[in-house]
Amino acid sequence: MALENLRGRVAFIFEEINFDVDQIVGVKNIKITDIDELAAAAMQSYDPDFRSVVRPGDLLVGADNFGYGHPHYPPMRAMRHIGIAGVLAESFSPGYWRGEISMGFPQATCPGILGLVERWDEIEIDWAANEVRNLTKGGSLPIDPLSNADRAMLDAGGLIGYLQGKRQPAA
Repeated sequence: MALENLRGRVAFIFEEINFDVDQIVGVKNIKITDIDELAAAAMQSYDPDFRSVVRPGDLLVGADNFGYGHPHYPPMRAMRHIGIAGVLAESFSPGYWRGEISMGFPQATCPGILGLVERWDEIEIDWAANEVRNLTKGGSLPIDPLSNADRAMLDAGGLIGYLQGKRQPAA
């Protein structure tokens, strides 16, 4: 599986620096394991209609140190279930970045992204060009290139796919 360019609308912009993704579902819901119940809790304190307006392929945008806090998986599992295809942010918390890349969830660091997009703009992340383009208003910015390891993990759909691809056949 090769990493395909992402094209979708900016479904939400998290402007808070050091945004803790646990807030997406609420800390009280972090232990919910049923994905439908978890997705129903997602974004209720930000936009109660979020789930009904998001389309598959939409993207999230964040400020500096997006994902700050404990790297819990449920909030972004809920977002993927709703249809969110990836996240662009000014910068990411290292623990969050590593966890989501290992889950096969595309992330791109893009200094200046908050000045390039508004909610519901259509954008495209071009991995080969290391660029994000605002297709609604025009303009583009470079994204930080993925490391070889992160690219390989995303190409494989996550850590499990990556490790399975590295297995050597028995002699």
